[in-house]
Amino acid sequence: MALNRCKVILVDDDLTNLSIGRNALSERYTVITVPSAEKLFLTLERLMPDLILLDIEMPGMSGYEVIRKLKSDERTKSVPVVFLTARRDASSELDGLNLGAVDYITKPFSPALLQKRVETHLLLRAQTLQLQRYNDNLLDMVKEKTERIYVLQNAVLNTVAELVEFRDDITGGHIARTQGYIELLVAELIRRGLYPELISQWDVELLIPSAQLHDVGKIAISDSILKKPGRYEPAEFDEMKKHTTYGINVINRIERTTKESDFFRHAKVFAGAHHEKWDGSGYPLGLRGEDIPLPGRLMAIADVYDALISVRPYKPALSHEESVRIITEGRGSHFDPTLVDVFLDLAGEFKEVADRISSAV
Repeated sequence: MALNRCKVILVDDDLTNLSIGRNALSERYTVITVPSAEKLFLTLERLMPDLILLDIEMPGMSGYEVIRKLKSDERTKSVPVVFLTARRDASSELDGLNLGAVDYITKPFSPALLQKRVETHLLLRAQTLQLQRYNDNLLDMVKEKTERIYVLQNAVLNTVAELVEFRDDITGGHIARTQGYIELLVAELIRRGLYPELISQWDVELLIPSAQLHDVGKIAISDSILKKPGRYEPAEFDEMKKHTTYGINVINRIERTTKESDFFRHAKVFAGAHHEKWDGSGYPLGLRGEDIPLPGRLMAIADVYDALISVRPYKPALSHEESVRIITEGRGSHFDPTLVDVFLDLAGEFKEVADRISSAV
């Protein structure tokens, strides 16, 4: 902001003071003189000044009342105000400063003093605006960098998830559908205020896309098992169960190549805990109840629902209604009872997600 031709509004009901002030400042600045608070606010409707010189004792609205109104308005609250007054007591000066004035000039004022005070405060305003622009630019840069990182991480997730789905081609759309279910469940938990301490520790914008990696460990499962057109033998099922720990290992390897570990912290929980069961009969660790991380309990419902409504080599697709019934029967044994209650209220929306994504696959 160039100081020359800055706009200064001088408010005083004394025409002599207006004339002295205009003569002292007009060579360098654009000076608008107004004789009352009413005229000031009319002027502010059409232009915004860089500084206001404001008399305190005016008929109608006093300078104190004017500055209160200025500071309560988003448009004018940052405009510096310098009080002009014949008062010389410290309490009056303190009152003005407490209301937001940046300075206090006693009348009658000398033109040279007025010029210097105005120059000082316009310089401070210019520096403040410059700092604000710098901070805004810095925030924009940080936001842009964060968005680039987020896009890159999502690209990594999408690529790895698509690779898993390409190998396990019997589960087309499973990853996208389960991510959609997780998004529904998390939003509803937040809306209801459930598990607030746990959820407060999440970055939900990172958690939701990281759900795509819950089955990433299937990369390490052989095709003879992964694509077997029938039920698994016990030894084969034992090998298939290892996709949970394989998933953690895969994500650890990805994580070592980036500093953005928060993004993959959630993914490891989804990968490692989504086959744990509320009663402790799940795998790989046999965790029980709330010892199972909440993302794992969420994915348990999302994963099972999607498996039930989908065709598998060992079974036909079940109806939405039958799938909901099976999950309801697993309340308190397979699944977190609280989450099953939430699921039941969202069951219709689960079906909408499944239908929409399946039709696009």
